[in-house]
Amino acid sequence: MQRRSRRLDRLCRLCGSSDLESVLDLGATPPCESFLTADGLDEPEPTYPLHVRVCRECLLLQIPALVSPDETFTEYAYFSSFSSSWVEHARRFVAEAERRLTLQDRDDAFVVEVASNDGYLLRHVVDRGIRCLGIEPSVNVGAAARAAGVPTETAFLNPETAAQVRAEHGPAALVVANNVYAHIPDVLGFTEGLRTLVADDGLVSIEVHHALKLVAEAQFDTVYHEHFQYWTVLTAMRALEAGDLSVIDVEALPTHGGSIRLWATPSANAGPPSERTLELLAEERRAGLHAVEGYRGLESAAREARAAVLEFLLDCRRRGERVVGYGAPGKGNTLLNYCGIRPDLLEYTVDRNPYKHGRFTPGTRIPIHHPDRIAVDRPDVVVVLPWNLERELTDQLRYVGDWGGRVVFPLPSLRTADLSRATLRTDEPVEALS
Repeated sequence: MQRRSRRLDRLCRLCGSSDLESVLDLGATPPCESFLTADGLDEPEPTYPLHVRVCRECLLLQIPALVSPDETFTEYAYFSSFSSSWVEHARRFVAEAERRLTLQDRDDAFVVEVASNDGYLLRHVVDRGIRCLGIEPSVNVGAAARAAGVPTETAFLNPETAAQVRAEHGPAALVVANNVYAHIPDVLGFTEGLRTLVADDGLVSIEVHHALKLVAEAQFDTVYHEHFQYWTVLTAMRALEAGDLSVIDVEALPTHGGSIRLWATPSANAGPPSERTLELLAEERRAGLHAVEGYRGLESAAREARAAVLEFLLDCRRRGERVVGYGAPGKGNTLLNYCGIRPDLLEYTVDRNPYKHGRFTPGTRIPIHHPDRIAVDRPDVVVVLPWNLERELTDQLRYVGDWGGRVVFPLPSLRTADLSRATLRTDEPVEALS
């Protein structure tokens, strides 16, 4: 039975083809959210291959499903509300969706968010007096959402749970799936669940990292075991069509280093795709991503990015500089493991999430502290692991310049932040906040 599951992992999870081509091999790493306790440092640590392939038939970029969602999400270390810019991003999305769907004018208005985390988005729906429900598989973060007043069910979305929610609550005018479409190995079942949840005249909104940015900028740290696939507009349209949903609009977003927001509706009611959808498809085609050849330079580009990070850290060590990290995100653990960075190069990192304090990064065993530790130690260099939050974190870490310290963002290309620029304003657009 075990041999059979490994064979199935080699099949494309969208079209079932066995014709997959390797485009990025990051070696074997532990799951990125399996932070270690002090007592676990002497225990064996399981690692799994992190190997990206592209399907020659449908062009879905993917890794084998070696770590199941049950293992990752029963107790989860990521709480969305710890990112101020992400909460603001969610607030603006809810305001836009309310206008787009005129939710306040609908007596039957109902919003469902899949993978709703700690209620970071639905709290804004609750504030507007609109009926809503979160579907969140992680027990601990779902409990945090309920404590914040956001109705939340603990479940994974599949056709059965979707049917149960629809039977109990009715169809949803809006179904939101932010940063989860990469996290599910059963793409077709999940998509069927989305279709079951949404009303015939409703909308599904999906935000996901854009594979165009992954390939064009060698964003190798966006690859980890929780991310089973990496979407272009083209492949996302194909997946949604398999579940009777049609993409009618796509927005390019700056979040997570470059994302897309797909707006889809039941196919029977769908009109033609918007002009900006067609423009993004054309951009992907120009980048070569509508053919296998466009993915073949990813591995060499990732190796070059790794070399630049390591050369920088080794130079710091030669100069006797003290280097620490900021943040302990999942993507940071891919970077640390692929680059082989351990406490000799990065003394420790800090994180706003108290769940991670006193723990250690998986694989590389770097200790994680409260952010206040930086001001106490006054290190020479702070390397920001969630580099996609550059504007927000440059502002938060401006004080590092008080003692002449530097703030460095390692990817997509290594750069030092300008700590002298104006403080971030609360009225800046989301592009500046993400």
